[in-house]
Amino acid sequence: MDLSWILGHARIDFHASEKPLSIPLLSSPKPISLLELCKSITPPCSLNPLLFNGHLQTIWTAVKSQACPLHYRRRIFSCSDPSYPGTFAVDFATDSPAASPDTSLPERTTYFSEAEWTSAQKHSQRPLLIALHGLSGGSHELYLRHVLAPLIDPAQPEETRWDALVVNARGCAMSKITTGVLFNARATWDAREVIRWARETWPDRKIFAVGFSLGANILTNVCIVGLMRTCCDGLTRGAFVDCVLFLLVSW
Repeated sequence: MDLSWILGHARIDFHASEKPLSIPLLSSPKPISLLELCKSITPPCSLNPLLFNGHLQTIWTAVKSQACPLHYRRRIFSCSDPSYPGTFAVDFATDSPAASPDTSLPERTTYFSEAEWTSAQKHSQRPLLIALHGLSGGSHELYLRHVLAPLIDPAQPEETRWDALVVNARGCAMSKITTGVLFNARATWDAREVIRWARETWPDRKIFAVGFSLGANILTNVCIVGLMRTCCDGLTRGAFVDCVLFLLVSW
């Protein structure tokens, strides 16, 4: 009997297509499969044995203060699709704090000044990551900040740095609801709006996306719509979904 779980050691299972994607490497002439790559970069899972299930682990992240030096500049976008009118907030990750806090927004978040917004749209060779949060969350969520912070870290060499933004669902992250159109697991309209805008603003940039939980459902549907229509041609490099909820009907 395996009793390693008592010490917090957990088993990691990997599931992949029978023909996983092959990825070229700069360090080797031989490509590697996506499955092999994931196995090679995934560290052992060593959990606190007192946090023995997902509920306790989630609660712990909320009650324990965990610093993550990530700040945001916010811009309000309007959906151009007349079928889904309304506005939503997009938070752009930055390592530089604002001169003064904005108490009407989440902590470490302030609005762009016009000069900052003009500068943010300048040409950049950095890859761009578009992130979608989970149900009732927002850019302020700890898990999301811990994903984005290493990517934009100024201590990283310029050739490995990314830019990142978070598409906040309508009414989330202290944003205002301006119409009766909200969001659900198939609400792709705001994510598609940002993808189109990013492609028009930076036509040569590499764009990726990541979705968590309900945001993973939305991103999955964005990719499906992109296969059926040409509305998401800008998302050309890759999309990643984390904790996607496939069986919503079982709720």
